[in-house]
Amino acid sequence: MHAVGISRQTGTPAVRTAVVWEALSAVLAERTAATGRERLDIVDAGGGTGGFAVPLAELGHSVTVVDPSPDSLAALERRAAEAGVSVRALQGDAADLGELLPTGEADLVLCHSVLEYVDDPAGAVTAMAGLLRPGGVISVLAANPLAAALHRSIAGRFDEAREALADPDGRWGEKDPTPRRFTRESLERLLAVTGFTPGEVHGVRIFADLVPSRLLDGEPGAARALVALEQAAAAHPVLRDIATQLHVLGHR
Repeated sequence: MHAVGISRQTGTPAVRTAVVWEALSAVLAERTAATGRERLDIVDAGGGTGGFAVPLAELGHSVTVVDPSPDSLAALERRAAEAGVSVRALQGDAADLGELLPTGEADLVLCHSVLEYVDDPAGAVTAMAGLLRPGGVISVLAANPLAAALHRSIAGRFDEAREALADPDGRWGEKDPTPRRFTRESLERLLAVTGFTPGEVHGVRIFADLVPSRLLDGEPGAARALVALEQAAAAHPVLRDIATQLHVLGHR
């Protein structure tokens, strides 16, 4: 994995994104080799405060974040300034991407924790597809209903856990703040019908959300060991499917 995935932090936040960074690092290397350009054009749809955008800009890439929240974009700009990099910030929804950005000029589009909340997931992914050059890649990260059921059961909310399993959108009840969740199969179908060839699906935060933070903070080397465990389990056919989030790359 590229060092950006675990640099500067040794605690839970890095652990929670390590698998995604490993996949993104491979995409960046692949696209750089294929295009001959060291500076790739990246769009982070719903990129919020820049958790992915700023490190990507630090690697030398041109990054644009589109997000509906002005507060998040202000935090993004502060974060980028502190890191000494430039990130373009645009206010807008996923549905606005075609109006805000030119067609066919991005090498990579990030769609992380967005599809759970948009009105039309297929429409949003189609809009993102329009931003990509031929050979471009979309990185999709979405909440998993099986994990929701697991976590509700651990909390003693057994009826809610059962509801999450039965509900078509993977919701555990009316008070569930997440409008929808995606199984591995539904993510693969979504990418296929919007013109992408889906790659392998990986589980993200299989163990990280189950391990008490005090174990990571109090045990030297624990965070790095947990990163290695998450990476080893990410493609496991059983463990992957109970991860808090599922990550998949779609290729144009």
